[in-house]
Amino acid sequence: MRIFAATSRYVQGDGALDLLGQQCQVLGRSAFVITDTEIAQLLGERVINSFQAADVACSLQIFPGEITHAAIAVLARDAMGFGADMIVGLGGGKALDTAKGVALRLGLRSVSVPTIASNDGPASAAIAVYDDNHIMQDILHLPRNPDLVLVDTRVITNAPVRFLRAGIGDAISKKFEAEACAAAGAHTLLGTPASITGLMAANTCYEIIRKHAAGALRAVEAKEVNDDLEALVEAAVLLSTLSFENGGLSLSHAIARGFSYLNRANGTLHGDHVAYGLLVQLVMERRPTAFIEELCAYYREIGLPTRLEDFGLNHPTPEEVRALAVNAMVSPSAARFAPPVDADQLEAAIKRVEQLNP
Repeated sequence: MRIFAATSRYVQGDGALDLLGQQCQVLGRSAFVITDTEIAQLLGERVINSFQAADVACSLQIFPGEITHAAIAVLARDAMGFGADMIVGLGGGKALDTAKGVALRLGLRSVSVPTIASNDGPASAAIAVYDDNHIMQDILHLPRNPDLVLVDTRVITNAPVRFLRAGIGDAISKKFEAEACAAAGAHTLLGTPASITGLMAANTCYEIIRKHAAGALRAVEAKEVNDDLEALVEAAVLLSTLSFENGGLSLSHAIARGFSYLNRANGTLHGDHVAYGLLVQLVMERRPTAFIEELCAYYREIGLPTRLEDFGLNHPTPEEVRALAVNAMVSPSAARFAPPVDADQLEAAIKRVEQLNP
């Protein structure tokens, strides 16, 4: 048996934010919007006006900054008091996952409006819950993907370019992770084998990145919207999600999990962790050195990390390399690889990546 999962509607384009209220009309008459202080100041009035124009009631609420079970509980109580029939996340990954957590708790419709394209979370049913120190505690899942994902590419250009670069890093691994899952006979997060559609999405995602990433990054640096940016954002937000939910995650994301435990890497982005994790995965797959070196050269061209030093780990200690490998094994994604791996093998692969990028 196979299961295919995807958002019900995906809207993307320059100025799309002004269509939010209109696009939400079919979902209900009362929207509880969760965002952070900065985004509320930048876009709050525009969002409220969009809902007013569509005759949809709106309450804009600030979340505390970290997605925790406690934060979800407080906001769920407020949303219930407002009489919400949909929960809208507006902002980065934490705001979006908090909103999805509230929607899950209340059994309401979920809407994602990302203001950065740093990962594939907006279109996903997955919800990463952390503690106050940003250590992952749980992965929850909506019963279905968000009912609407709306991405304003003009808003994306106003975010720091490092976020889009991280989105590239999070997405570029999906082809190889889906292929690894399929080769291992592993199940996706949906509990079924990788689908043909998921594998096709993952392959197309990689092709779009290689063709359009450099141009998209230049567009964001120039605060412009162009065809490269539109293609890249679709790959990073939509196709990347289709890829991992219907194809699966493997060692790249396992390594990314390990970065959470490295104090000197605090403040670095998930997508950058995944990009580095892909290099480790390719070493584990025994890919030709020339193949890995070519990808490293591409990473350097667009600014993705190729060594631990790029995360602030100048002269990484043996203990840090070991911690990265050991904590990667905590991730369920580490088991979606054949033959089975252990921390010793991952440690050796990390050291090999470091040797390739002196």
